[in-house]
Amino acid sequence: MNDASTPSPRGRILVVDDQRNLRASTAILLRSEGYSVLEAATGEEALMTLSGGGVDLMLTDLKMEPMDGLTLLKKAVEVAPRLQVIMMTAFGSIENAVEAMRQGAYDYITKPFKDRELRYRVERGLEQARLRATVDMFVGEFNERHGLSSLVGRSTAMRELTSRLVRVAQSDATVLVQGESGTGKELVARAVHAHSRRKVKPFVPVNCAAISETLLESELFGHAKGAFTGAVRARRGLVEEADGGTLFIDEVTETAPAFQSKLLRTLQEGEVRRVGESTPVKVDVRIVAATNRDIELEVREKRFRQDLYYRLNVVTLRVPPLRERLEDVPELAEHFVKRANARSPKPKRLSAAAVEHLMGYSFPGNVRELENLVEQAAALAEGEELLPEDFPLRPNTHMEASGAVGATPSVVALDTSTRMPTLAEVVEEAERRAIAQALERHGLDLGRVAEELAVSSTTLWRKMKRLNLRPPGGDHRD
Repeated sequence: MNDASTPSPRGRILVVDDQRNLRASTAILLRSEGYSVLEAATGEEALMTLSGGGVDLMLTDLKMEPMDGLTLLKKAVEVAPRLQVIMMTAFGSIENAVEAMRQGAYDYITKPFKDRELRYRVERGLEQARLRATVDMFVGEFNERHGLSSLVGRSTAMRELTSRLVRVAQSDATVLVQGESGTGKELVARAVHAHSRRKVKPFVPVNCAAISETLLESELFGHAKGAFTGAVRARRGLVEEADGGTLFIDEVTETAPAFQSKLLRTLQEGEVRRVGESTPVKVDVRIVAATNRDIELEVREKRFRQDLYYRLNVVTLRVPPLRERLEDVPELAEHFVKRANARSPKPKRLSAAAVEHLMGYSFPGNVRELENLVEQAAALAEGEELLPEDFPLRPNTHMEASGAVGATPSVVALDTSTRMPTLAEVVEEAERRAIAQALERHGLDLGRVAEELAVSSTTLWRKMKRLNLRPPGGDHRD
């Protein structure tokens, strides 16, 4: 194994090939381009080099003995998560190269390759490595500074979200955050605010599902003294409190049409009118709204104003569910263990078997569910090491080990004999089953049902009404 004498600012590359002549000629070409190049004849040698750090890109052959390129790829990304990998393969093995890309390789190149093609692919790979390092640095520093645990993760989905978030934060554009419950939509909204020019001004959140329709207008827009029973003094609303900063409107699709029209006016005119007053008040507020529903379906079904949707949907940030970024589970779980240890006199550590166990789960409750599982395990486990049995998972959502990362979990079983179900139907059926099962366990104790499902009592009651669910032995109120 040969080392380059001086690291190059252009990047450090590791060439891995059991054919000495090809390895040497490839290294010579790359050195002539100004790169710092290391060589390894086997996968074992390559892993030793990677363990020392400092390698930006690995160019490895696919067919090698005793460790082949795919095995090396899997072990390499564990040793160096930021590493970019380009697979070298013969034309007949392209299928294997594509599989390598599915498992995390950046690119592949078929042998024999032309010098200019190699230079092009290597430069692209190093450019990606530099971008990834920059984004990873931002993610780490940002989470440490603001404690945004749900933004932990270096998967492609999270890097794309973070990159888009940083760009949109610089403007004053209205943002619509979409994602399932438990994915961290409010944390994304806080990140937008923290990286905007408004960061020194207030960030004011409001959850529309947690406030009754009669109080929501007063809560957001304020009211005059005597505007209604109990209004013993004038009060500024949350919109005015957010003046100069950011107003985060969570669960915006839970609002009534009358409220939606007033919110639309605020967006259009930049002013609010307190309940019981006729004089508008000018405000300078950036709106970030969020929903866990299919908002386009809500518009089509006439439950949400189309004009308000277009006003809110200037820039969309989609927060991926955890099942779409299961590669982030180990880092997230470790993060939550460290946080639990900071509050406990008996620190715990995750076992490899427990991580593998969690990686095979579809996480219908997303990051919030993982956080709860880790906190529960840390609190109840008797030993210092957290084992698979310390993480009780919901039935029917634990995926087979063979498809732990790439599988699509079977959460619901809709009738698809005549057509494929829509996303909204799948989500609705999943909600119906989850609530129905919780109702069977807790009966009329809706407080415990809401606590188990990690939703507010108001949200639970609205969902039950929409899904036509009744607690056992109870009446279904209107």
